[in-house]
Amino acid sequence: MTAHQQERAGGRAKHHRNVRARVARAVVAWLAGTVALAGCGDTEALIGGAPRTPEEAIRIVPENGARGVRANRRFEVRVPEGRLERVHVTRTAGAGRQPVVGRISPDGMVWRPVAGPLRPGTTYTVDAVALDGAGHRATRRTTFTTAPPVHRVTGSFSPQGDATVGTGLIFSMVFNRPIADRAAVERAVRVSAQPRVEVAAHWFGRRRLDFRPRDRWRPGTRITVELRLRGVKAAPSAYGTQRRTVHYRVGRDQVSFIDAARHTMTVRRDGRTVAVLPVTAGDAENPTYNGRMVILERHSLTRMDGGTVGFGGEYDIPDVPHAMRLTRSGTFLHGNYWARPEVFGGLNTSHGCVGLKDIKGGGPHTPAGWFFAQSIVGDTVIVQNSPERLVAPDNGLGGWNLSWEQWRSGSALH
Repeated sequence: MTAHQQERAGGRAKHHRNVRARVARAVVAWLAGTVALAGCGDTEALIGGAPRTPEEAIRIVPENGARGVRANRRFEVRVPEGRLERVHVTRTAGAGRQPVVGRISPDGMVWRPVAGPLRPGTTYTVDAVALDGAGHRATRRTTFTTAPPVHRVTGSFSPQGDATVGTGLIFSMVFNRPIADRAAVERAVRVSAQPRVEVAAHWFGRRRLDFRPRDRWRPGTRITVELRLRGVKAAPSAYGTQRRTVHYRVGRDQVSFIDAARHTMTVRRDGRTVAVLPVTAGDAENPTYNGRMVILERHSLTRMDGGTVGFGGEYDIPDVPHAMRLTRSGTFLHGNYWARPEVFGGLNTSHGCVGLKDIKGGGPHTPAGWFFAQSIVGDTVIVQNSPERLVAPDNGLGGWNLSWEQWRSGSALH
């Protein structure tokens, strides 16, 4: 080949290389443009054929950010195709956060909570992960808040906690409205003790729930009451609101025996007699209840008006000293400064209460003053030999007058 022919052949080769280079650049540019267009949406979703956005890939009801959601609203996590890999749900009310137990369907496409309806006044957080048919992963987080309860259910009790109580204390809650689902409410109240003893619940009607052990608490026992009522459906459109823990410490064991026939009260502490005091109990027309009672509350001075307990205007004493309530119906063990001295230990003259000798204003060294100083809420008082009937178990903390079998039969869980 001549030099001229070689030069022409080299030119043609260079031309072909340039053409191939231009074609290659064009292909690259076309591919880049395709990718750039896909980048305006979700490349992975477009190539895999899955929805373009997490909202489409994972559908959650109620919707993200919803407020005032009804408690009976449907709650679920769903994927239109593929499967749910993981769903984690928590609920927050107040300072606490709890997981919500749920279950993914066998086909992997739906998650629903295991336990009933949503809780009112609660914020829910949902974290979900799903895989499409091509193995591409999508994640989504949402939150929503349920509406506050239409009717709030609360229970009152006394003492409020962190108190030293007597061995006869029965923990008693009185609710502000009737409870339809007593089992659900009972499960949400837990009373335990250290050292451990069996504690059982007993319902008195639909508003009152009491807890006690088989026998009186041992001195030194620490009682823990856990209220987990917030969000518990107690009745149609009525939900609990309380969530707290209460502690009590049981003090020494004091039991006082009142003999209405002998007009005496024998005070025993830790099994030893520490005093025998003269008393005056209810008269023949208004005898004092027999049976076991518990000191519910203590007042240095209080007013006693016969009109509030069905005695009309028979008495109204504005300054009764050293008064300790034994029943809700109005039985007190209290100081008495208006009766003659010979009444104490000799006659029963009251309208059903038990009186101890005292002075106006309450003297610390009188029989009433001494006993008041020695007593605490939860101490046991037993009245014997009175012509009156046995005090009802729901009158004050009279539950000790029921046998253990009778007490346990009043639980909604047995």
